[in-house]
Amino acid sequence: MVQMQNNWKKKTAFFLISQTITLFGSQIVQMAVIWYVTLQTTEGAWVAAFSLCSYLPQFFLSFWGGVWADRYNRKVLIIAADTGTAAVTLIMLLAMPYITGEREILTALLFMSALRSIGAGVQAPAVNTVIPRLVPKEALMRYNGINAAMQSFVQFSAPGAAGVVLTAGTLQMALLIDVLTAALGIGIFVWVKMPEEKKIGGAVPAFRELFEGTCCAFSDKVIGKLLLLYGAITFLCVPAGYLSGLLVSRIYGNTYGYMTAAELAGFGGMLAGGLFMSVWGGFKARRKTLAAGLAVFGLAAVGMGLARNFIIYLSLMIMYGVALTTLQTTITTSLQENTGFSVQGRIFGLMNSIYSVSYPAGMALFGPMADKIPLQWIMIASGGVLLFLGIVLGGHKDHFSAI
Repeated sequence: MVQMQNNWKKKTAFFLISQTITLFGSQIVQMAVIWYVTLQTTEGAWVAAFSLCSYLPQFFLSFWGGVWADRYNRKVLIIAADTGTAAVTLIMLLAMPYITGEREILTALLFMSALRSIGAGVQAPAVNTVIPRLVPKEALMRYNGINAAMQSFVQFSAPGAAGVVLTAGTLQMALLIDVLTAALGIGIFVWVKMPEEKKIGGAVPAFRELFEGTCCAFSDKVIGKLLLLYGAITFLCVPAGYLSGLLVSRIYGNTYGYMTAAELAGFGGMLAGGLFMSVWGGFKARRKTLAAGLAVFGLAAVGMGLARNFIIYLSLMIMYGVALTTLQTTITTSLQENTGFSVQGRIFGLMNSIYSVSYPAGMALFGPMADKIPLQWIMIASGGVLLFLGIVLGGHKDHFSAI
C-alpha cells in the first residue's frame, strides 16, 4: 500500500515538473515577443494584434481540444501539442535570419503566435484531466494547489527571465529556450505511465460530442454554476488585477520600480496562495472555500481602490493574489470531482474557452472605461460585486449544495 502511494506521488511529481518546464519556455517566448513588438513598433495596433492571436485561436480550439481529450489518449495528445508548438517555434527560429524586412518579421511572429495558441487550446483541456487520473480524490485540492503554485512561480519568474534574455541576447535565443524546454518537458512526461483509459474512439460525430458536452455542463446545477462563476471571476478581476500597472502609474508613480513592485506582489500572492492550498486543502465543503475566497477577493479589490499608501496597496495586492489562486484551485478541483472521466476533456475545454473570452472582454470594457472615470471607482465596484457573490454563496446552502 505504501509502495502504491509513493508510486502515484512520483508520477504526479514528474507530470507537474514536465508541464512546469514547458510552461516556463512558453511564457518566456510570449513575454519576449510582446516586448520585442512593443519596442520595435511602439504601436498599440500591433500589440493588440498579438494579444488577439494569443487568445482567439485558443478560445475556438479549446472546445475541440476538450472533445479530443475525451476521444483519444490524453498523454499522446499533450505530447503531440507540445511537439507541434515547439516545431512551429523552431521553424521561426531557423527562418528569422532569412527574413530581412521588419514588417515581414512581425507578420511571421504574428502567424507563429496564432499557431502556438492553437497548440495551447489543444493541450490545456487534456492537462487538466490528467491530475484526477493520477491523484486520489482526497488529495486533489492539495495537488491542484501545488500545480497552481508551480504555475504562479513560472508567471512570477518568466518576465524577468525574458528581460534578461532580450537584454543579453536576442529574440532567437528566447525561441531556442522554448524549443529546449519543450524537449526536456516532453522527455520527462514520456516516462510517466498513465492509467489505462477507455476511449469512445469517434463512435459519434465530434460536433455532437461537443454539443452534448456543453449541454451537459450547463444543465448540471453544480458544473454550470461553477463555469459561470469562473467566467465572472475572470471578468471582474481585470480592474484590480490586470489593470494594476495603470493604477500604480497614475496614483503612486510612473516608474518601472513601482510597477515591478506591484507585479511581484501580485504573482507572489498567487504563489503563496498555491502553497497555502497545497497545505490546507480547503474546507471539506467546497462551497465554504469558494465563499471565503470570494469575500477576501472582493475586500482586497475594494481596499486597493481606497488605498493611498503604496505599502498598504502592495499588502492588499498580495492578499488579492492569495484569494485568486484559492478560487481557481477550488473551482478546478470541484469540476474534477463532479465530472466523470469520459466528459472531463470537454468540461475543461469549455472552461479554457470561458477564460479566453472573459479576460479579453474585461480588458475591452474596463480598459477604455478607465480613461473616462477613475480606475479606483471601477476597482471598488468590481470588488463589491465579488464580495456580494461571496456573501450570497456563503449564506445560502442551496447554492452549490452538492459540493
